[in-house]
Parts: sequence; C-alpha cells; structure tokens
Amino acid sequence: MSFRPGSRIFSTFRPFFQRANARRHAGTAAGAEPAGFAKFWNSPIGPKTVHFWAPVMKWGMVLAGASDFSRPAESLSLTQNFALMCTGAIWTRWCFVIRPKNVALAGVNFLVFLVGGTQVGRIYMWNQSLKGTEGQAKDEMVDLKATAQKVEQKAEKAVK
Repeated sequence: MSFRPGSRIFSTFRPFFQRANARRHAGTAAGAEPAGFAKFWNSPIGPKTVHFWAPVMKWGMVLAGASDFSRPAESLSLTQNFALMCTGAIWTRWCFVIRPKNVALAGVNFLVFLVGGTQVGRIYMWNQSLKGTEGQAKDEMVDLKATAQKVEQKAEKAVK
C-alpha cells in the first residue's frame, strides 16, 4: 500500500474506470456506425423497407388529386374526393403511431388530406351555387312561358 494521498481511493475505484473505458472503446472499434449513403441504406426507414417506398408511391395520389384542380367542379366526384380526404387524415395519424415513426409518409398523407379537402370544398361550393340559381332559373322559366304564350297568341291572330 502506498502512502500517497488518494491512492487508496484511486485503487478502490479503479475497476469502475477500467470498465467505463472498455465500454467506450469497444463501441467504436470494430462496429463503427456507417456514414453517408450506407447509413441511409440500412436505416429503419431506408430504401430496403416499405417505410421508404410507401411515401414515394403515394405522391402519385397527391399529383392525381392536384391535377384535378384544373377540372370544373361539376365533373368531380364527391365520394371519391371525400374518400381521399378521410384516407389522408386517418393515415396521417397512423404514421405517428407505428414504429418507426415515418414523418415522410405522414407528410404525404397530410397532403392527400389537403388535396381531398380542397376538392370537397370546391364541390360543396359548386352545389351551393346551384341552389342559389335554382330560384332564378324558375323565375326565368315562368317569364319564358309567358312570352311564348304571347307569341303564340299573336301568331294565331295573324293566321286568322
């Protein structure tokens, strides 16, 4: 035993420090974490998994829905766009429940929800505009019938 101050404390705690050093060096020696593309390739949401390809393929739904923005509202399907909206909302929530959390898929699903919601809103506004013009069309039809009857009466008088 040494007479140096603190040597007994050091020799008592030496095994703890040795194990900590052993753990630190063991993790970095042979099993080093890959960097760059290899890290992405082997990640839990990398290209070797469905968690990568699902959002890539779902972009097709977003693009198809967005291409319908140029179509008139009367040619859009309410049920189809409502289904898109519901699918986007449900799967956006589900992407945060599953493991690993897939933020890319959640983002695409949220855009599917937005596209469907926008189209449903357009269809709703078009249907509301039809209700407003129904009364106007009925009034115009009554006026048209009255005008047609007057013209018919004039034509009958002219023939006699």
